[in-house]
Amino acid sequence: QLQVVESGGGLVQPGGSLRLSCAASGFTLNVITMAWFRQAPGKEREGVSCLSAIGGGTTYADSVKGRFTISRDNAKNTVYLKMNSLKPEDTAVYYCAARASTRRSCSIYEHEFWGQGYWGQRTQVTVSS
Repeated sequence: QLQVVESGGGLVQPGGSLRLSCAASGFTLNVITMAWFRQAPGKEREGVSCLSAIGGGTTYADSVKGRFTISRDNAKNTVYLKMNSLKPEDTAVYYCAARASTRRSCSIYEHEFWGQGYWGQRTQVTVSS
């Protein structure tokens, strides 16, 4: 059974850091493109970052560039999102998504592509003093 499970959310003060994890089961990361999305209260879901299986290409939303880093550990079948310099506007539920792909690049804006992927249950990130 293909499944992705997020963890690592929580409450952090502005300027702090968190690392989210996304554990994939039922497939191997070296043929899976992974992505993180988030949805803040009252807002639409938005793409945060993605990491291609082939070549390791990454994409980041402008709002997180320079602060967030996506990475993976194929041995653990896990993708991470390291979030630094967190801001209150980063408060949201964060979702991990996975989809088989042989592309060398990835996009967080292809809604149809990710609509056919596997999604986790979400993890809450709250940035507040």
